Amino acid sequence: MTTVGAQPPTPSTATPPLASPKATASRWSVFAVLAAVAFMAQLDLFIVNVALPDMAGSFHNATLSSLSWVLNAYSIVLAALLVPSGRLADHFGRRRFLLAGVVLFTVASVVCAVAPSLSFMIIGRVLQGVGAAMVIPTSLGLLFPAFPREQHTLVVGLWAGVAAIAASLGPTVGGLLVAADWRLIFLINVPIGVAATLFGLRVLPEVRAQQGTRMPDPISGAALLVAVALLTSAMVQSTSWGWSGTGTLLFLAGAVAAGTVTVWRAFRHPHAVVEASLFGASREFSAASAALFLFFLAFSAWLLITVLFLQNTWHYGVIRTGLAIAPGPLSAAATALNAGRITGRFGRKTPAIAGTLLFAGASLFWLLATTLHPDYAAGFLPGLIIGGAGAGLTQAPLFAAAGTLPADRATTGSAVLNMARQVGSAIGVAILVTFLSGIPANSLTGYHRGWAFMIVACLACTTVVTLATPRRKH
Repeated sequence: MTTVGAQPPTPSTATPPLASPKATASRWSVFAVLAAVAFMAQLDLFIVNVALPDMAGSFHNATLSSLSWVLNAYSIVLAALLVPSGRLADHFGRRRFLLAGVVLFTVASVVCAVAPSLSFMIIGRVLQGVGAAMVIPTSLGLLFPAFPREQHTLVVGLWAGVAAIAASLGPTVGGLLVAADWRLIFLINVPIGVAATLFGLRVLPEVRAQQGTRMPDPISGAALLVAVALLTSAMVQSTSWGWSGTGTLLFLAGAVAAGTVTVWRAFRHPHAVVEASLFGASREFSAASAALFLFFLAFSAWLLITVLFLQNTWHYGVIRTGLAIAPGPLSAAATALNAGRITGRFGRKTPAIAGTLLFAGASLFWLLATTLHPDYAAGFLPGLIIGGAGAGLTQAPLFAAAGTLPADRATTGSAVLNMARQVGSAIGVAILVTFLSGIPANSLTGYHRGWAFMIVACLACTTVVTLATPRRKH
């Protein structure tokens, strides 16, 4: 069993260089398990979107507002629990925590698939969110110790590429499965979860805090959980409550208060769930956290706006929409698989900047070239390819910033990065829905606002990476 303490690893405990083909195969077996569980958790963030109309037919008297909680319950719970789960995984054991999360996620997927009512479904989605929060940061926390430092950018690039592909494939896979039965979008997780659990028991190493290490501060953990839960809830409910509605304002006020407590404990308590020293230890990590928040404002809007535009304006069916979006994730895969090589040659800063600019370029293309008249090849496809390439380039170097932290903070750092992504996604979707609300189907006004918003978010992300991230390769 590998243990980590409060200080960076000494040379004797650091991961040794590749010594044999057997060691190499073992490391890539670890990667295969971690990539599979990350793919499963990320896929469920977006695969459900296209199934809501069919679910409405199965759950009688279900309104659009109540159905939205099938999406909201998962995203809110996931965002709120990422960091506390990351800290608990370090304390109780990353391998144990990850596999428990996989089992919970798989069982919850079955609950969702057989749900006889909407309430039952929402309970299943809450449990899925808990399982995903246990899996996503811990998968990165196990990835770093398995590979030597010089390979961190490569393997994190591949991991981020898998995550990007899963998120982008959600509408495509969902559309194909819903055509047969919407319950299949949950059952697809079962074979992945079972295989990952059995294989993970054999190949994953255990990594945990040293014996006697104190549990994270419960006050800061509770405050962070409340702050993120209230903030994301305010964002997802803003479409029905309104930005100036009483509920939205109360939730935002509560989020600010809880966030204030979180920051105070971060500076005052030596075992805060997120220590202030976490950001002071790595300027690159701090920049990546802010950049991921800004990038996912745009990325989440991108995933939603493409589906809404193709279905509502060009009147594509579910399957046709899924197939039409597919070039985006394929483009993301092509660049993500080479992100490590690109970063090794140009450093982390260059591909991150290039990726965000490409993503902004895709939004600019749609803003200028897309019309009410369907013209997929000339008016939409180029934006998918450019945007996919940008997503693949951007995410790998930003998520790899967790590797710049001490070994005992890798899981917590990964959780913070993923939390930034989740909060950014919730806000991005809420802003986009506001732009599209009340806009006639035969108008591009809302879409133009959405694409312009994506450009602004990407340029802000580019600015953060340019000004705050040091130019270095490793």
